[in-house]
Amino acid sequence: MSAVLPPRWLVSGPPRATGLQLYCFAHGGGSAAEYLRWARGLGRARVHAVQLPGRGPRLAEPPLTSMRRLVEAFLSEVPPTEGPFVFFGHSLGALVSYEITRALLAAGRPLPAHLVVSAHPAPHLPRVAGQVHRLPDDQLLDAVARAHGGIPDEVLASPELRGMAAAALRADHQVLETYTWRPAVPLPVPVTVFGGEDDRVTAGELEAWREHTTDRTAVRRFPGGHFYLRERPAPVLRALAATLGSVSGADRSGPC
Repeated sequence: MSAVLPPRWLVSGPPRATGLQLYCFAHGGGSAAEYLRWARGLGRARVHAVQLPGRGPRLAEPPLTSMRRLVEAFLSEVPPTEGPFVFFGHSLGALVSYEITRALLAAGRPLPAHLVVSAHPAPHLPRVAGQVHRLPDDQLLDAVARAHGGIPDEVLASPELRGMAAAALRADHQVLETYTWRPAVPLPVPVTVFGGEDDRVTAGELEAWREHTTDRTAVRRFPGGHFYLRERPAPVLRALAATLGSVSGADRSGPC
């Protein structure tokens, strides 16, 4: 970002000569630090891991519990950048990055040169509204672990860490479970869709993202489940690097 001091929303890797920026939006309850580790393997782009309120260094801040408020806060508080940028979002992060892109389009602001969405069904598809965010902490953690896994054993073994994880997951599931997709024009942005071959998100649900762009779409599945990108990160990073390499940065500059 172009601010003198980095905003609290971002944990950023080193600048790159290309000027290309990659903004990573984490899965529900996810940590920005996980995506910052990608900086070494994605030398073409500067990686910015998005840090939501209520976790990490922002633990003391109240979490955001609606998609509308999350999108509004991000757009109002993250300053513009110079040069081309790409959004990557995994699971809930896919939905967040998509809605932020829609808000940018509606506001007439610069758009990402590419949108990469991972492990989430296309947003227009019908879904059963869950109530995970209303469960007590232990039941909430158990429900998330059964559905997707991804909660480290050291977190589950520590009462303090369990409480912190449950708070973040509760807020993120409230965002997801109260989300309603509203029809709008497709995005004039190329979309790449990643997913795990053994995930509950089906190939058809990934393919349905094609309806949300007037530009090209690519769909690729990797060995593994919902967190395929942890299980075998190397092929995922190679595919993401190839996507970044296709960005010319012609006429889209600045996420906000």
